[in-house]
Amino acid sequence: MTLIHLFFIFFYIGLFAVGGGLVAATFMQQALVEQYHLLSAEKFYSMLAISESTPGPIGINLATYIGTELYGPIGGIITTFGEVLPSLIVTMLIARFFSKFQEKPLTQNIFSFLRPATTGMVLVALIQVLSLSIINTQSFKTTCDFIQAVTNSPRSALDILLNWKAIALYELCLVILYRTKLHPVFIVVLSAVFGIIFL
Repeated sequence: MTLIHLFFIFFYIGLFAVGGGLVAATFMQQALVEQYHLLSAEKFYSMLAISESTPGPIGINLATYIGTELYGPIGGIITTFGEVLPSLIVTMLIARFFSKFQEKPLTQNIFSFLRPATTGMVLVALIQVLSLSIINTQSFKTTCDFIQAVTNSPRSALDILLNWKAIALYELCLVILYRTKLHPVFIVVLSAVFGIIFL
């Protein structure tokens, strides 16, 4: 794939990823993992985790990371520019014209449909990241192997399939987030340390 092609992929993602970085991540996963096979799913979601853990907007962080990983520093610049350019154009247009149209019924109708669609895109990204994090996808080569293992020994098959340490960490982080006032940054650092030591 050429850098020009990659630029237009990220321009498309930046143009249609209404709703933020996780929506952009869903588009990136579909384009780069499922359609063009430039990255494996495991590699992509590891990059997503790192991009979300570092300062800055997750969509831009991920675009820069992917471009740099695939084509070096020039690739990082190209993908970042492709991701950001549509937002710059749209923001300038909105700043110029939106105040005249924000109360129009058509504008309100557009936003009433955008909100649930955006929520669905974020939910897809959440489910994909969560399932890849807690399920050992490489444990069984095919679905038939898993079905056979469950038939022979259901308990053993689930123990192999599920990453119990990751599930325990996920539950611990939820408890800490909802029961304490600890800043999420500390939870990210704690999770990274936990992953290095135990996973």
